[in-house]
Amino acid sequence: MSKAAQAATQRSIGVIGLGTMGSAMAANLLKGGFRVHGFDVVATQREELKNAGGLPGTSAAAVAQVAEVMITSLPSAQALHDVADELTGKGRVVLETSTLPIEDKERARDTLGKKGIVLLDCPLSGTGAQARVKDLVVFASGDKAAFGKAEPFLPGFSRAHYYLGEFGNGSRMKFVANLLVAIHNVSTAEAFALGMKAGLDPKTIYDVMANSAGASRMFQVRGPQMVESKYDDATISVSLFQKDMKIIGEFAAKHGVATPLFNASAVIYNAAMAQGFGKADTAAVCAVLEKLSGVKR
Repeated sequence: MSKAAQAATQRSIGVIGLGTMGSAMAANLLKGGFRVHGFDVVATQREELKNAGGLPGTSAAAVAQVAEVMITSLPSAQALHDVADELTGKGRVVLETSTLPIEDKERARDTLGKKGIVLLDCPLSGTGAQARVKDLVVFASGDKAAFGKAEPFLPGFSRAHYYLGEFGNGSRMKFVANLLVAIHNVSTAEAFALGMKAGLDPKTIYDVMANSAGASRMFQVRGPQMVESKYDDATISVSLFQKDMKIIGEFAAKHGVATPLFNASAVIYNAAMAQGFGKADTAAVCAVLEKLSGVKR
C-alpha cells in the first residue's frame, strides 16, 4: 500500500447504522476531517449522509471493504447478528456502540473473530441531542491492541473515552450509567411536578435547580424539555428506552442486586407507554407525573 493510500485509510472510518446516534457520530467525524463511509437499511439515512459530505455504501460489507475501523450503532441484537454475518475483512476493527445484552455482543464477537475481525464492546453515555454536539462518553472494552487502532477516531465524535479492560466491561458500565439515567430522569420530573404544583414557574425551577446541589446531568439535559412541555423531538423514545430498562433489570437480577429506585422508576415509564407517549422523548415522564399530581399549566 502506498503512503498516500495508507494515510487515506487511517483517516477513513465506517459507520453502520445511521439512526439518531449513528448519523450524529458520522456528522461530527466529517466535521473533524475524517472520511466517513456509511450504511443504513433506510435509504433516506444514506442520502442524509451523502448530503453531509459522507460516502454511503450499498451494504455493510461494502463499507468494510473501504474502512479498516467501523462503528456499529444498531437498534436490536438481531441487527447486530445480521451485520456480523455479513462483514468480511481480516484485520478490521468494529466498535459496537449499541446498548444490548452482553451475551449477544459476545456471540457477534465470536462470529466476527472467525473471520479475523475484532469486535470491541463500546457503548455510549449520552442522548441523541448530546451526540449531535459531541457530548458523548465512550465506555470501551475488549482487545487492547484493537482499541489502540480505533482510539484515534474517538475524539472525532466524543468528549471523553475510557478503556475498561476485558470485553463486556463497557456494557457493564453502561448498565450502571443507564440505571442512573432512568432514575434521575424520573426524579427530575418529580421535582418539576412538585415545584409547579406549589406555584413555582417551571423555567425558574430549571434556572435555579440546574445550579443547585440537587442537579444531575439528566436535570440539565431533559429539564428544558420539561419546562416547555414538548417531547416530540425524541433523542431516545420511551418505547426504545423500554429495551434498555429490560436489559438493566435482567442484568441486576442476574447479579442479585436490589434496585428499589430503578423498579419504582420503571412504573412511571410503563405509565408513559400506557398514556400514548411511546414515540415521545423519555422526558415525557414529566407529563405523566403532572397528570398524577393534578398539575395545571
